[in-house]
Amino acid sequence: MTTLSTPEPTYAAQAAPKILRIVRVRVVDQPGYLGRIATVLGELKANIGEINIAAQGPDYILRDISLQLIDEKHLAKVLEALETVEGVSVESVSDPVQRIHEGGKVSMRSRIKLDSLEAMRKIYTPGVAQICKIIQEEPGKSRLFTAIPNTVAVVTNGTAILGLGNIGAVAGMPVMEGKSVIFDQTVGISAIPILIESADPAVVIETVTRIAPTFGAIQLEDIAAPECFEIETELQKRLSIPVLHDDQHGTAVVVLGALLTISNRLSVKLRDCKIGVIGLGAAGTAIARLLISFGIKDILGTDLKHEAMARLKQSGGYPTNLEGVMGGAEIVLATTGVPGLIKPEMVRHGQVILALSNPDPEIRPEVAKAYGARFAADGRTINNALAFPGLFKGALAAGATCFTEEMKIAAAVAIAGQTKADNLAPSILDLEVHTAVAQAVSKAWEKRES
Repeated sequence: MTTLSTPEPTYAAQAAPKILRIVRVRVVDQPGYLGRIATVLGELKANIGEINIAAQGPDYILRDISLQLIDEKHLAKVLEALETVEGVSVESVSDPVQRIHEGGKVSMRSRIKLDSLEAMRKIYTPGVAQICKIIQEEPGKSRLFTAIPNTVAVVTNGTAILGLGNIGAVAGMPVMEGKSVIFDQTVGISAIPILIESADPAVVIETVTRIAPTFGAIQLEDIAAPECFEIETELQKRLSIPVLHDDQHGTAVVVLGALLTISNRLSVKLRDCKIGVIGLGAAGTAIARLLISFGIKDILGTDLKHEAMARLKQSGGYPTNLEGVMGGAEIVLATTGVPGLIKPEMVRHGQVILALSNPDPEIRPEVAKAYGARFAADGRTINNALAFPGLFKGALAAGATCFTEEMKIAAAVAIAGQTKADNLAPSILDLEVHTAVAQAVSKAWEKRES
């Protein structure tokens, strides 16, 4: 792969912002005061977002300033500094993240307007009995007369929530609600969070099996390895609807899409590259397996758990250690959840490094680039939300009974095809991306069936 000359870094890595706050300040309504505020905030390394006028008086303005900050101590220093600025006083501080979660982020709503007794007779008794009988006689008609084929269960037991770990299913509910919002807003799927407070795979499997008739597909979410492998495999055996563990396959699809984009820009054949995977949990294992399915022959991998290394070897990869991956791979993928695991001096010039742990990557992209990486990104860019909406939409539209490797690869190719300019991946908010993924996934299933 191409090696580029990169100057040595001349800065110390700063901690990534972790909290978002809106600070309302009362400012004298004269030129220059907003500039003074911005100067103070910049000196304290507070990342300024939106600035809005909340109210205006005869000689003052109330401004809401959105700030990304490292922690509460950082916030306290910022507030103290603002109070020293002449003509400026802090009126209030609010947490917009908490505010947007109040009352939950999702709800089930009717598609039909209930505005008369006639409407009641059609949607409920006595009219609904007609539809029940049709489905009783021909169960497949449920795809036409119910919401089942456009409804996905988002299932978690809370054992591996984002970067938080085993915090329990209820504590993970905000994540499941977030998934449901993404499903709705990107592809129009109705997604319903399902919380199962048990780490026992048998309990999860049995529970999902019993509720499955309600849904057209099952998305498993934030379930720890190795239990997630057993749960997904067994559920797909038992059910005739698609089952997908997003932490595994959604991530793998987006990573493959990004690698296709990178290889095209470097004018190299991805199948000829040596790729290393650091961390062989749910995501790392799925990435390795999908890359092998894609046709990549040299997959190096490392993990602290012997059973994870054994899974890699069984799949056709080559177990090694951290030094072996960093020294032998042209492309390095990290999914360990260990901030700073990749030391800057480990980076080789010209490497591609995707440190995917969220919210704190194994190495910050700007540090990796400063030490010679040709491409570098973290989980904020390589986000599985680019994949799962279209994967499920395409599978449901095609009437698929499972997800195949061909469907996942088709999704990755579609993502790469929608990547614009010099980005590694498209924007999650680009609805054309999700449409393209869904269409590619449907075609892949239909091709399999033909």
